[in-house]
Amino acid sequence: MTSASSPIISAADLAAALDSDRPPVLLDIRWQLGGPPGAEEYAAGHLPGAHYLDLDRELAAPPGAAGRHPLPDPEVLGAALRRAGVTADRPVVVYDAGPATSAARAWWLLRWAGHGDVRVLDGGLAAWRDAGRPLDTAVPADGDGDFKVVPGGLPAVDADGAAELARTGLLLDARAGERYRGEVEPIDPRAGHIPGAVSAPTTENLTADGRFRPAAELAARFAALGVAPGTRVGVYCGSGVTASHELLALEIAGHPGAALYPGSWSEWCALGR
Repeated sequence: MTSASSPIISAADLAAALDSDRPPVLLDIRWQLGGPPGAEEYAAGHLPGAHYLDLDRELAAPPGAAGRHPLPDPEVLGAALRRAGVTADRPVVVYDAGPATSAARAWWLLRWAGHGDVRVLDGGLAAWRDAGRPLDTAVPADGDGDFKVVPGGLPAVDADGAAELARTGLLLDARAGERYRGEVEPIDPRAGHIPGAVSAPTTENLTADGRFRPAAELAARFAALGVAPGTRVGVYCGSGVTASHELLALEIAGHPGAALYPGSWSEWCALGR
């Protein structure tokens, strides 16, 4: 049973919520870096009633000097959410194939946009299948949502803000350790990390089955990394997607309010920092 106050929800609890008199809006956010659009996987089978959102086109602005996945134009994001049936007073559950990396981006954006009731399916589609739950290939009609995006519901920082956090607070690097150390860089033009940042790979937030560790374990992990009451915390990754997963883990651990650096390493490199 998932805690009602948790930002994640189990497959069993989601199934019960979908059978309730106030079912959540379901959003499918399947995506993989360099892979085919998640729409192809969505068409092959998705949670019944789920609407698909494209991370590259609807949950991010076009790539450029601001990074590979800048924050989306609020009007573009709002139109996509309304088309998917998102309303201001109805809960939303987002999922991906697992382990919630792209779903966490949608979770963060919805919270940043002002929606107060958003949860992530822990373990994603894999957990739903493991629970013996059905998939569907029917595409629901466009919704008639009324949600209006009001940016600022969660904090974000620019490159200067990230640098300042690394100096005076705590800046976590959510990428794999070898990318942080500069041993490899498969995507961006320069290897390394933001000076003063602390390595905190998102993979260490998860159990072997791709689900989040218990809150107490996550709290202990982040405490060892320097997260403490009153600490100003920021997170970055390659382009602001994996960092959202780290922010979700921080909230599970009882540390809401950490800031996202949306441009992340891809913008930092472009700026020549």
